[in-house]
Amino acid sequence: MKILLIEDEKELTRTLKKGLREAGYNVDVVYDGDSGVSLAVTGRYDCIVLDYRLPKLNGLEVCREIRRNKVNTPILMLTVVDSVEMKVQCLDAGADDYLTKPFSFSELLARIRALTRRSRSGSNIIQVEDLVLNPSSRTVTRGGKKIYLTPREYDLLYFLMVNQGRVVTRMEIAENVWGINFDRGTNYVDVYINYLRKKIDHGFNKKLIHTVRGVGYVLDVENRRK
Repeated sequence: MKILLIEDEKELTRTLKKGLREAGYNVDVVYDGDSGVSLAVTGRYDCIVLDYRLPKLNGLEVCREIRRNKVNTPILMLTVVDSVEMKVQCLDAGADDYLTKPFSFSELLARIRALTRRSRSGSNIIQVEDLVLNPSSRTVTRGGKKIYLTPREYDLLYFLMVNQGRVVTRMEIAENVWGINFDRGTNYVDVYINYLRKKIDHGFNKKLIHTVRGVGYVLDVENRRK
């Protein structure tokens, strides 16, 4: 699999390139926005890792140009600003996901795997075991049986599924599902996780939603971290 890394921080670039190659990826690197657009449009990549702050064109401009040229390669945006407004800008510009610096390399790999899984499927359909979510129609099935979810339950399930195998904290869930106005004094996250479990796991031998004590939740075939 081939990744385009568009990042102007030389030390970070060397570290990421080395780690991605050790993880089995082929990596092309460019250090400015213009070159990034050129390679993204003319080359064939499985994923683009794009920094927000770049010379010549910033990450948002690069992202828009890539999408304007009808390139649908998944884009993971790297930002130093951890705010809802920044995340919204990245997604509206055409990014598929975002990651705030500093980040762990294992999380970067997990995000890349999630994006490339969706891309290889030939559609936006996300599947974990026999649980299938179709973002286009906002429908969910398990074992071929349709599952009816409220809009909030759907958003929560979507967030868990695109982060399959990664433990997400309650605060991560709250920020991504409820947004900036989330009341930290509530137990909405735990309540809605229980709602989902009743609809997703009840009656099935394999449980997919797991609690990681003291950390948060993970959606996977099994809980690898108890």
